[in-house]
Amino acid sequence: GQGLGKREDGIAEAIRVKVKCDTAGVGHDAAEPFSFHWWDHVFNKAAANIAVEAGQDGISVKTLSERGVRISNKKPRKAGSTGGMLYGHFVKSATLTACGEESVKLPTGSESSEEEEKLDLSSARRQGWGSGACPIPTMRQLTDEELMRACGGRTAHKGARHGLTMSAKLARLEEQERAFLA
Repeated sequence: GQGLGKREDGIAEAIRVKVKCDTAGVGHDAAEPFSFHWWDHVFNKAAANIAVEAGQDGISVKTLSERGVRISNKKPRKAGSTGGMLYGHFVKSATLTACGEESVKLPTGSESSEEEEKLDLSSARRQGWGSGACPIPTMRQLTDEELMRACGGRTAHKGARHGLTMSAKLARLEEQERAFLA
């Protein structure tokens, strides 16, 4: 057929929607098992762990590390490649259940430092986070009135940029709350 546009040089076929048939997820490389040669890495690690020494009484073979080498067919990941600690600085303060909020006990100094060593927060330490220098503040739950007073009556809707205050909607909501509580 003819192409679209004034000079008819555009696309001639309609754009068709493709159906996603795989459930691999974002960032999944289907060719990774075929492109990563794990046997080379295992051999190189094992060879680097062995020291061969030639002496007067013959050749002696020694292992450098008593722990040995971890044999795995998975690609080794670097400790610092955690994606820039995305959402890594959020502190869990409570868990929402059917009964309400259950506050979480924050770990004390020694427990938190041990846990930090386990999680490898090297990027957070470089930025000064998680060093224990600044204590983690606990948050107090604000009521709706206190929150509105703290925000100066502003609400988080797009019309507020243009001076709309949603006073009628807020009045309706107050009336509904009064009717519900009565």
